Amino acid sequence: MQVDSIDWRILAALQQNGRLSNQDLADKVALSPSACLRRVRTLEEHGLIRGYHAELDAQQLGFELEAIVHVTLDRSREEWHEQFLEQIAALDEIVAAYVVSGPTNYVLHVRTRHLTAFSNFVVEKLNKIPGMRDICSYIVMKKVKDRLGRLPVDKGD
Repeated sequence: MQVDSIDWRILAALQQNGRLSNQDLADKVALSPSACLRRVRTLEEHGLIRGYHAELDAQQLGFELEAIVHVTLDRSREEWHEQFLEQIAALDEIVAAYVVSGPTNYVLHVRTRHLTAFSNFVVEKLNKIPGMRDICSYIVMKKVKDRLGRLPVDKGD
């Protein structure tokens, strides 16, 4: 699908506030409400808009510990990597996971309520996955920027 400047403006506005009414969105992007709704539906149908979500405040909800975890598996058995991916998919503490290049295989973004819960997660869940060679954890001390899940769509270039 070809995305034009109006589509980019729609995407930027909805990313900023997914609860905008169609009328308010149409006003923001200078379209009629019917044309705006058609464009939003087209963006949804093509998968450019995958859903609408509430952004929760993890701290206020009691998830006080955030960590970045580097995981390295033993490279000698390919099935360990497949098992690892299957098992981490079921772990709610992992809010994001990435296959990466470099000296480690995976980077995990983990949220737990406190240090004890994080320690239990690492020892009782993560460390028990077959083929684990190395786990290196980085506790987030202060978040200086958080745009996870947000794209720089404001300009569309």
